[in-house]
Amino acid sequence: MPPTLASLVHHSALKLTVRAGEDRLDVPVRWAHVSELADPVPYMEGGELLLITALKLDADDPDVMQRYVKRLAGAGVVGLGFAVGVNYEEIPKALVEAAEKEGLPLLEVPRRTPFLAISKAVSAAIAADQYRAVTAGFAAQRELTKQALTDGPEGLLSALAGQVDGWAALYDASGAVVATAPEWAGRRAARLTPDVERLRERPAPASSVVGGEDRVELHSLGTGRRPRAALAVGTAAALGTAERYALHSAIALLTLTTERSRSLHAAEQRIGAAVLRMLLAGEPDHARAVAGDLYGRLLDAPFRLIIAEAASGSAARAHADGHARVGAATRSKTAVAVPDVNGDPLGGLAEVLESAAARSGESVLVVPEGERLVVLAVDGGAAVTACGDYAVVLEAARAAQREQPAGDEDELVVGLSAPSGPIAARAAYKQAEQALSVARRRGRFLVEHEELAAGSVLPLLADDAVRAFADGLLRALHEHDATGRGDLVASLRAWLSRHGQWDAAAADLGVHRHTLRYRMRRVEEILGRSLDDPDVRMELWLALKTTAATGE
Repeated sequence: MPPTLASLVHHSALKLTVRAGEDRLDVPVRWAHVSELADPVPYMEGGELLLITALKLDADDPDVMQRYVKRLAGAGVVGLGFAVGVNYEEIPKALVEAAEKEGLPLLEVPRRTPFLAISKAVSAAIAADQYRAVTAGFAAQRELTKQALTDGPEGLLSALAGQVDGWAALYDASGAVVATAPEWAGRRAARLTPDVERLRERPAPASSVVGGEDRVELHSLGTGRRPRAALAVGTAAALGTAERYALHSAIALLTLTTERSRSLHAAEQRIGAAVLRMLLAGEPDHARAVAGDLYGRLLDAPFRLIIAEAASGSAARAHADGHARVGAATRSKTAVAVPDVNGDPLGGLAEVLESAAARSGESVLVVPEGERLVVLAVDGGAAVTACGDYAVVLEAARAAQREQPAGDEDELVVGLSAPSGPIAARAAYKQAEQALSVARRRGRFLVEHEELAAGSVLPLLADDAVRAFADGLLRALHEHDATGRGDLVASLRAWLSRHGQWDAAAADLGVHRHTLRYRMRRVEEILGRSLDDPDVRMELWLALKTTAATGE
């Protein structure tokens, strides 16, 4: 504890006597200062014990003393020491009354006690307090380091909470709570997620103080441009010197852990890329051997392959800005927090999936491939669920960006395979690619391959190349019908829909079957193709369905 007026009064060598303000002696003393100026306030910083002999003061004048003491109290002076036996044999009554009125502690300093002795006592007490704080800080650092090495971040948080007599929480790159100490602090920590996300928008290192039930300090962790994590510390009051040492030690240790994890993460990605290549090469046994404990469990259960692509340049940056704008509005409706992607939507998606997997304790294999991101995740697991939630958020972003100029539609697109296993990894990769292609053509963020298998083929025809093919194939028939010499297109559609049954198709059209036969011969003559060929019938049917879907 720093020196207080009470500790100085109890100092046996100083022989100080309290004449006013007995109930305020527990105030810390920052320094002892001697000044005989009539107005020493301009030279005060607050927290001082002012020592005077009233050499230039009319200490018997009540008005003068009232103004003098009032200014001292307003400047933050914590006490006034008056030396008797120098200019005054005792403390003037006017000064005592003024001190009592303002509640300013007034100490009587006997003649045999020099001001220098009081200054030395204050200085020695401050030095001793700082030494105790530094010693406690080093002890806290040793304890935090020990806990970090033996029990990881969770042990470090527990030790830190004990050091600051409060609670501590660790957040991951997405702003989600990773660990808290004590456990009851989890709910309080979760309420700070928006503040953590705002902190992450600032370059590291960054910090902020949040009010509420506790005084909470937030600190970003990491040495790169983008913070990798964040630390929250909640206490009932501002941290003291020893607590501040403990906090800074925890920040340093967690930053080292974060950066080490970053290096390990890069190494894991290289191993993951090798595992993926082996799976796609049809070598599941070799893939298991390389994966080991790192990804081994992932290959023991059904998994999904996710392939994501993103536009580059201004389009990606524009979309990233849109995601940031709508993130707060949509986050409450989804289970995923949207990171600040900073023009890197693939990196943002990777953060979301990895954070979700880490929180659920499941493995996930993430492999960046240039403009692509390939992910192998547990079927039905947290990462796959987070991928779907992330797509919901980005769909909301698109809805909020309808005014965007044409040409910027090619945003983040994701294809998701059906559940698969190591032996069928290559087929799953093809499924994800097919789903990705459909997502791109449909202007959607996420398409699951199971949607394609369970749905109709007709949405797949909504493609410029398919429409152009259909227009070219049927153009001659439409031109014939435009002359009013028959209705070949409608007749062809009816005949194909009835699988070539003449009577049924003719009945649908309301014509004689011989009329329909004549029209089909004209179709063959105009197109130069035989309707007996099943491939021709298939192409004509798809062309008719395509033009019908586009309203042509």
